[in-house]
Amino acid sequence: MGGFAIGTTEYATMSLLPFFSGGLGVDEPTAGHVISAYALGVVIGAPLLAVAASRFSRRTVLIALMLLFALGNGLSAVAPDYRSMLVFRFVSGLPHGAYFGIASLVAASLVPHGKRTQAVARVMLGLTVATIVGVPLANALGQIFGWRWGFGIVAIIAAVTAAAIALVAPHDVPDRAASPLAELRVLRDRRIWLTLAIGAIGYGGLFSVYTYLASTLLDVTHVSKVIVPLVLAVFGLGMTLGNLIVPRFADRALMPTAGALLVWSAVMLGLYSLAAGSLWTITLAVFAIGLGGGLGTVLQTRLMDLAKEGQGLAAALNHSAFNFANGLGPFAGGLAITAGFGWEATGWVGSLLALAGLAIWSVAWKSDSG
Repeated sequence: MGGFAIGTTEYATMSLLPFFSGGLGVDEPTAGHVISAYALGVVIGAPLLAVAASRFSRRTVLIALMLLFALGNGLSAVAPDYRSMLVFRFVSGLPHGAYFGIASLVAASLVPHGKRTQAVARVMLGLTVATIVGVPLANALGQIFGWRWGFGIVAIIAAVTAAAIALVAPHDVPDRAASPLAELRVLRDRRIWLTLAIGAIGYGGLFSVYTYLASTLLDVTHVSKVIVPLVLAVFGLGMTLGNLIVPRFADRALMPTAGALLVWSAVMLGLYSLAAGSLWTITLAVFAIGLGGGLGTVLQTRLMDLAKEGQGLAAALNHSAFNFANGLGPFAGGLAITAGFGWEATGWVGSLLALAGLAIWSVAWKSDSG
């Protein structure tokens, strides 16, 4: 449920971009900075909150994080202007990474060693299901009742999540040996930074396309507004299937699976630019791009493997990296659009970012063998 709330607000903000840009009185590339503000909140909040929470019960921390998330989204729903919206989206992003990081650690601790990636994928399932159900629903509500409802619904779901955690999550005893200093020691490992860089750069391609997908469908593919939520749901279906299938391979060969996903993404993102003119071809391309979304779960497990005493920080930093990608992708895609290359150029931008991630992956792969 927590993943569903987070996934809905993260991706729905992108799909609602054409609607809230007008409501806030700014153009779409400028409104894209609202998405970047959320991503910046994740990047900053994930390490800070993960370190600060190291001595507290994981159950208690999850409740507190989800309440903060509910507050940020509730404020976003009533934001009076563009500047306020930037601040409220930043606040909404603060608990994102720490929540997923801690929840992933809890899940991984409950299964055999060889099934950790699959357990983490189950945590992320709420995130991918959100792209099938939550995002199209928020987009539809935004079209019918106004874009503010998309954020308001998320705030309600987040509050219910906090209550559900309090009711059913297992009680745990804080690790007395844990400390902020022990968490920070993980940052000495060069392999940690390389793994984070893979996600920060390589995953940016997906966000470059997804951020402007609604606009591409309306202005390039020339579909009606009713079709937009359906294509968004197809993307979510691809992500969900990817998150169910990919971990089974990753538990056998973690890094080769990550490399294969980056190659797949680079090719499919490039094809997206060629497929944008037809509803059928762009839908197939969007589904294929979604399949590559399993990269986040794979890298999450790698970070947990590399980290010893600082697993909480490492797990949370994964989401900082992916939300750096969430900021980088829309920014790079927006530059291409502003330069006059058209909405479909976001696919080429995305492909280049995936290839850059693959280059970093090759360095990390060498680092392992060396």
